This record gives sequence, C-alpha cells and structure tokens, in this order.
Amino acid sequence: MLNGIFVINKPKGMTSGDVVYHLRRCLHMRRVGHAGTLDPEVDGVLPVAVGQATKLIELMHTKPKAYRGSGRLGLATDSYDLAGKVLQEQALAAPISAKKIQTGMQAFLGEISQQPPIYSAVKVNGKHLYDYARAGEQVEIPTRQVTVSRYDLTGEPKFDQSKGTEDFDFVIECSKGTYVRSLVNDLGVKLGVPAVMTQLTRTASSGFNLDQAVDLQVLENSSDPEQYLHPIDDFFSDLPQLELTLQQWQQVKNGAWLHLGINAKQAALSYNKKVKAIYRAQAHQPGLYRPELMFLQNN
Repeated sequence: MLNGIFVINKPKGMTSGDVVYHLRRCLHMRRVGHAGTLDPEVDGVLPVAVGQATKLIELMHTKPKAYRGSGRLGLATDSYDLAGKVLQEQALAAPISAKKIQTGMQAFLGEISQQPPIYSAVKVNGKHLYDYARAGEQVEIPTRQVTVSRYDLTGEPKFDQSKGTEDFDFVIECSKGTYVRSLVNDLGVKLGVPAVMTQLTRTASSGFNLDQAVDLQVLENSSDPEQYLHPIDDFFSDLPQLELTLQQWQQVKNGAWLHLGINAKQAALSYNKKVKAIYRAQAHQPGLYRPELMFLQNN
C-alpha cells in the first residue's frame, strides 16, 4: 500500500473533491484525502495524502500557504471573484498609484479578523454559506482570525482608461482559513473603490510548492504513480531524526514512552529508515518522550 503525499497541480474547473475521486480510482485506494480546499476556479498546489499519511492532514493544515493572483479595481461582485453577480461598478477617473495600493495591502499584515465571502464553504448552523446564498436566505457571516505574513503588489498596475478599471498582480502568504478573495475585496474597501479577484494560483501549501507538483493527468497516465509520491518522512524533515534499535521499535509498537537523551520538543522516530512515530517531550520530565502520532504501517 502506498503511504505518502501527492502534490497535485490542480487545474481550473475541478473541485478538490474531484481530485480525490480521480486518485482513488487511479490508485485503487480508499484512504485518500486532500489538505486545504481550493475553489474550482483556483489552480495550483493541492497536497493529497494517501494511506498512513492521511493521519497528517490536520498537521498539514497548520503550515502556511502562498498564492499569486490578480485583482481589478472598479468592480465588485457578491462572490468577490468574477464568477459572482456584479454588485457595484465604479469607473476610476484616474489610476491609483502602485504606492497607494501597496500601502493599502500593508494594512492587512499580521493577525486580522476576516469575514469570508457569502459564496464560500464556511458552515453556519451546519449549512454552507453558499447554500444560504443560493437560496436567497439571509445569514450572519462569522468573522475569523487569520494571519497574513505577506501581501505585496508585483509589477505595475495596468489602468484601462476606456473601462475605468485598474488591474494589479499580487503575492500573498497566509495561515490556513484565509480567504484571498476577501483580502482583495477588503483592499478595495480600504482604497475606497470596488475590487474583485480575477485570478488565483496557490503556489505553496503544507510545506510543498508548485515546483514539486505534478499534473493530475500525468499521474493518472503514469505506469508508476509512486515515482511522484513524497514519503511521510519528508513532512518531518525539520524534526530531529532518530533511528530506533530493535528493542526500541518493539516498545514503540506497544505505545511505550521512551527516554531519548535529546533536547527537543518533538522527534521523528524511524525503523529501517522509515518514520514510524512522532514523539513529544514531557515538559516536567526531561528526556522522557511520549507517542504523539503513529505510522506503524509506513513501510
């Protein structure tokens, strides 16, 4: 059985669930799950865990994400992207300077309260916001705390005098749960003009980037899909790595606590050069580690 992470370059027009469905059929496996939903019209990095690696999905969510995209000033929609209904059009009499746009972006750095778009998968009372929107029902949209570590303009904005709009490109690095569409919409509010996201690509997620991604079609047509598999071990490359003795391996299989003789909060324990468990230090018992995450079948 395969155990690891496929980093898929998700195409536009496909849901994250569609990708999982295709991989289940391609790999003939049920234990397949993605980490971090991408909207159908957003392409880019979609990490998909298989086998024992599905235990990592919650941890995968905790790593930051990165995007590159485009926005337009002078137009706003209910979904905050071009797929939605136009709510406001305001022809710009003159271009907004790159400096002013960049200054506006800087206002969103750090930990911020963000309201997701009404057309989003966020649930309120067990129901997706987009279900309320499609039914024309009113609902209070919750705010959430997210962290934005980078929000930068890339290149010069392009002003279209005939349409009264201005297009701009950007890069964003942020925490899980951040809606980039909201950041573009809120930038417009900050600048005093309507704004909408026009394109988005996720360039990094769960510690993987676009250079490591494979097209789904390439994977499906491959006679050896495993060549594109990132092992579980790669995910823990930043932790101290300890190779277990046979005696320690027997203890780990039984869930035993171990004295490891190291000074670290966590350690990746391997046997036969495969990570089998992640152990965490006990705060009040120096040197003693307890099992936190097990991958006993990671062969």
